[in-house]
Order: sequence, then structure tokens, then C-alpha cells
Amino acid sequence: MVFSSITFLFYFLPIVLLVYYLVPKKCKNIVLLIASLTFYFYGEPKYTLLMVFSIICTYFFGLLINKYKKYSKLFLVLSISISVGILVYFKYINFIIQNINLWLTNKIDFIHVVLPIGISFYTFQMISYIVDVYRGQAKVQKNILKLAMYISLFPQLIAGPIVRYTTIEEQLENRTHTFEKFALGVRRFVIGLGKKVLIANVLGELTSIFLSSNEMNVLYYWIYGIAAMLQIYFDFSAYSDMAIGLGKMFGFDFLENFNYPYIGASITDFWRRWHISLSSWFRDYVYIPLGGNRVNKLKWIRNILVVWMLTGLWHGAAWNFILWGLFFGILLIIEKLFLEKILKKLPKFLSRIYVLMAVMISFIIFNGESFSQIMQNIGGLIGIGGIPLASKESIYYFKSYLVVIVAGIVGATPIFKNIANNKKIHKVINILEPIFLLGILLLSTSYIIDGSFNPFLYFRF
Repeated sequence: MVFSSITFLFYFLPIVLLVYYLVPKKCKNIVLLIASLTFYFYGEPKYTLLMVFSIICTYFFGLLINKYKKYSKLFLVLSISISVGILVYFKYINFIIQNINLWLTNKIDFIHVVLPIGISFYTFQMISYIVDVYRGQAKVQKNILKLAMYISLFPQLIAGPIVRYTTIEEQLENRTHTFEKFALGVRRFVIGLGKKVLIANVLGELTSIFLSSNEMNVLYYWIYGIAAMLQIYFDFSAYSDMAIGLGKMFGFDFLENFNYPYIGASITDFWRRWHISLSSWFRDYVYIPLGGNRVNKLKWIRNILVVWMLTGLWHGAAWNFILWGLFFGILLIIEKLFLEKILKKLPKFLSRIYVLMAVMISFIIFNGESFSQIMQNIGGLIGIGGIPLASKESIYYFKSYLVVIVAGIVGATPIFKNIANNKKIHKVINILEPIFLLGILLLSTSYIIDGSFNPFLYFRF
């Protein structure tokens, strides 16, 4: 079940909200737990038990770490090994076999295994919980139902953000429910729905047209690069918006996950703004334990490359994802060594052009199915191979999708947010906003009914 579906919007969510607000406070967590397991079971019936098994393991290892301090490191290693082992088997086993087979005469048969939806996200949440308990940064949760509710909480279960246990630890016991908070949640959810259905999905259609076409010209490659870049941002940030909005409807305050990354003045700044929960997770649970930047220069470079190789691998079991991660890792090293000082002296628009070009190239790598395709798509931006500048087909698609592309470019900046915060027109916005949100909801619903729908990209991670 996905947020941008009729089943979720008009059946599941209204029923859960109704029951949640009708039951007494002591039953609200139970309602959310049942709803979350039902939500997951709807999409992954045979893997629901796998998630429950992982939760039970995490719960008991947390208790053991808390009670037997002498053996806490052993229990930590065992807990992480089980969580990572399950993730590796379901997500990476065939990728591992594929690469081993390159060196073998007698090939190993691939294993028929389907990737459980959301396993990368809930695995990272379990690891963060168990590590924080080990470090003494979080109190062990002795109520298994509350821990299960935290890990399986449906607003962020499938595609994040990666919510730390410490972020909502207190909210598991006590959280506020107000009409204002609920209204903010609805507002955020509807905006996310619009970003997904009206922008990300439409741009996804455009990237699919490019990938299925034999047309080769510079304009077409640029249309693809810009469309892919905007689609990925609006798809990922839309899910985060919807998750944060749903969280508020149920009284939770999740941290922001995107902060207008495309206005970043460096790649370092970009990653402070892009998928914040993921980048901060790798910082706190991989980069810093490796020694961070408190080591000699060679080890520091190693630490960055390890983190970014793992970041790429987390996104998918394919070499293009690893290459994507290492691309960013190398850029970050170059910036830290000397480039960031130069960027700070440049006019803002030049440093932002650098960021946008680097990010566009990165997402061409991200979407690439082979190295040759990646190089062709990057080379096409500057006309390598003697390809023409444009064609009738590329001009047609440029004109057809221009409104959505412009809307995506403007929507990726804080222009609308700044206008909304303007005190002089605040009253006008308060009057028009409900009409605007209703319009987005109705238009998005009509698009979904019409069949213009595709799952969130992060579902495959």
C-alpha cells in the first residue's frame, strides 16, 4: 500500500484516524501498531513475519545489553550481525553471486529472493536503537509493543525518513494531539501528495520516454538530465513530506529530511540538506566510529570513501549505485582539501551552478543501467559523438513538459515558502491556502484515478 493510492487515501487512513481518535489514550499505541502491521501486511504478507522476527531479536538484545554490561559488546555485535545478515541476504545475495561468478568457471546459481519493502529503513532504525542503548544514549524499551510500534510505524516504515528512537522516545509515552497540529499534518501531507503525483510522476513519464527512445541530440539529453534530477528530488521529498504530515496527525514530530538541497552552495552543503536522516545516520554510526576526521589524512580519505561506497550500496545492489556514492565521496574529499575555500569566494550563482551540474551528473549515474549508457548520457550533454543540437521530437517534448519542468525548478527553491512567510500577505494566504490545498487534493486524486501513478522510487531500497 502506498500513500498516493485510493486505497490508502480514502479507506485505510480515514478508518485508522477515526479509530485512533475514538479510543482512550492508553489504547492509541495499540491501534497504531495494528494499523502499521496491517499496512505492511497489505503490501508484503509473507515478509511481515520477517519484520516481526527482527523486532523481537532487537527487543531481547536491547534487554540483554542493558542488563549484562559485561557482555554488552557481544550482544551488540550479535544484534547488528542478525539485522545486517538479513538485509544482505535479501538485498545483496544475488549481487554477490553475480560478482563471484565473474571469477568462476562453474557458475553459482542465483537464489530466487524478493526484496522486502522497506527493509533498508527499518533495519537502520533497529541498528540505531540498539547502538544508542549500548552507548547509553537511549533508555532500553522494556515494552515490546512500544518498540514494535516505533519500528513498524506506518508513516515512515516503507521509505523513511529514518526516525531515530531518541527522536520520538518520549513521544511513545506522551505526545500532544491538537487541532492545529493535525491541520499542519494534513497540510504537509497534501503538499507531499501534490509533489509526488503532479510533478514527480509526470517527470517520471518524461524520463521513461527518453530511456525508451532512440532519439539522440543534445537538447534531449539535457531534458532527461534535468527531468531525472527533479523527479528524484520530488519523489523522495514528497514521501518525507507525507510521512512528516502523517506523523503530526498522530501526534509525532519527525525531523525534517530535505531542506531545499538544490540551493546548496557546495556538495558538502547539498548533503546537509538532502536526505538528512540518511546522511546523519552514516555520520553517527559509520563515519565517526571509523575515526571521522580525527585521524591522519589517508585514514580520513579512507573513512569518507567507505561511508560513501556504503551509502551508494544502501540505495541498491548494483555497481551504478556504488559509483554514484563514490562520485559524491570524491567530490567531498576534493572540497574539503581545497575546493570549498574557492567556492566560498565565488558568486553564489556560480557555486550553485557547480552543485546543480554535479548533482545532475550524479543522478545520470544513479539511473544508469550500464557504464556505457552512463557515459553516453553524460557525453550527450556536450554533444560527444557529433549528435545534433535538437530535433523535432526533442522540441516537442520540451514544449509539452515545459510547465511541469518550470514548476519543478521553482518548487525546488524556497520561493513559495518565503512568500508564505511574508507578514504583509499572511491574511490573504490564510484565506487562499485551504482552497489551494483542496485543489491539489482533487487534482492529485483525479490523476491517480486516471492511472497516472507509479510507486515511490525509494520502495526499491
